[in-house]
Amino acid sequence: MALFRKRERGGEDLVGRLSHIAFIMDGNGRWAKRRGLARSAGHAAGAEACKRVIRRCRELEIHTVTVYAFSTENWSRPREEVEALMGLFDRYLDTLLADLDEYRMRFVFLGDKTPLAPALREKMERLETLSAERHTDYTLNLAINYGGRDELVHAANAAIAAGKTVLTAEDIEKHLYTAASPDPDLLVRTAGEMRLSNFLLWQASYAELWFTDRLWPDMDAADVDEAVRVYLGRTRRFGGLK
Repeated sequence: MALFRKRERGGEDLVGRLSHIAFIMDGNGRWAKRRGLARSAGHAAGAEACKRVIRRCRELEIHTVTVYAFSTENWSRPREEVEALMGLFDRYLDTLLADLDEYRMRFVFLGDKTPLAPALREKMERLETLSAERHTDYTLNLAINYGGRDELVHAANAAIAAGKTVLTAEDIEKHLYTAASPDPDLLVRTAGEMRLSNFLLWQASYAELWFTDRLWPDMDAADVDEAVRVYLGRTRRFGGLK
């Protein structure tokens, strides 16, 4: 962590410039295929990588982390793969519940929970409630059955239901799934793909983007450090001039 704490620019705390990092976790299937394994094995390895990445972000005192776990479009994958993903997610929730005080983070689920199994929804809601009671300084957003376009429709409809007839940007932002989080400063995508894939379309308007060829199951602390180094070397203008 000291690597990012003090730089030559007056000794400022540069980590404070990065409050929210988001990850598009891509490459689980390719990782498994290269090893002659089932795709489910790639997803299991990806879950372990997620733990490593989150732990490193927590060590770097990045206060908000968002991971894209399952999109609204992922339902179109083969039924066996979807069932395996849901089973893996269910077991992952068990580990988060068991290690709640180790993570020391508030867990928030982004997306429409309606299509998920009732037992899974109950477990998600329990984790949100328990973590919010114990930990408020750090947040992990897990995007499950999430889509950026779906989120914008949801936000607009929620604002209309609240009595709005003409919507402003503030009305939309108030009803986003991420309303309690700042916009991401840095968005990372793995596996060499260079697209947003319907992820945080509103929130990522001025995020810095970083792409890596590393497959998600191979991601580790050093990769997080590299993404942060790249980010700290950039100048953000938000459409203006410095």
